[in-house]
Amino acid sequence: MTDSGLNLPQEFPPTLREVMLRRRWLGVLALCLVVAGVFAWLGQWQLARAIDTDPPPPGMTEQVRPLDEVIEPGQYLAEQLGGQRVQTSGTWVPEDFIVLSQRFNDGEEGYWVTGQLRVAERTSIAVAVGWAQTREQADAAVESLQREGAVSVKITGRLIDDEGVEVPPRADPLQLTRMSPAALLSRWHDIDELNVYRPYLASVTASAGLVDISSPPPQQKSPINWLNIFYAAEWAVFAGFAFYLWYRLAKDAWEREVEEFEEAAGEGSGAGETAR
Repeated sequence: MTDSGLNLPQEFPPTLREVMLRRRWLGVLALCLVVAGVFAWLGQWQLARAIDTDPPPPGMTEQVRPLDEVIEPGQYLAEQLGGQRVQTSGTWVPEDFIVLSQRFNDGEEGYWVTGQLRVAERTSIAVAVGWAQTREQADAAVESLQREGAVSVKITGRLIDDEGVEVPPRADPLQLTRMSPAALLSRWHDIDELNVYRPYLASVTASAGLVDISSPPPQQKSPINWLNIFYAAEWAVFAGFAFYLWYRLAKDAWEREVEEFEEAAGEGSGAGETAR
């Protein structure tokens, strides 16, 4: 008779399924399910951001809209509004016409004349007035605009994002090559408590003998962001790897038990032969 209370030697090694169904590995599986669920949620979030379900209609940027309906002073320019044609009116500040160098117009290098346009009480926007081929032409345009004084104008142009502040060259610390309202603000006059638009306005029609700035419509972007789709696929791979990691760890534990069983069985048979 066999006594069920005795710890008898195991006749066969455990199967992989038996090891996986042990409490320890079921707990690890539950943890992997939580981790995989987080990864799946992140993948879904990336996928939702990858497809623009409400893209702007074609040609929207070419519809001239009032400036104050598109953006407020101090706000960042939304990506879908880059290059939007707007219209505004205001008064020039005669002292604040500044020349920018290294500005290209249809592939030809030249200069921009920029100005501060007061569109409301204590509110201004930087405007790229026009392009000149030489510095002498740009300086002459600045002198002409300054002589006209604080005239009121109505301007139609494209809203373009700030190009960023640059470190001026040592040879000419006053030289500017980027259209940055933040950099221009430091050189403007009467700026106490002044509200400034973050993007600038590239005027469609030049003045003071300047050439119109070439500013074609922005390219229509695809409603699909492939980079976000790639990230979503990465999260799916990570979720699958969580299950593979559980399977690999459980299988390693099972293989160790099988090896230990085989070693014990070999030692037992060796001891039996010695006893004979």
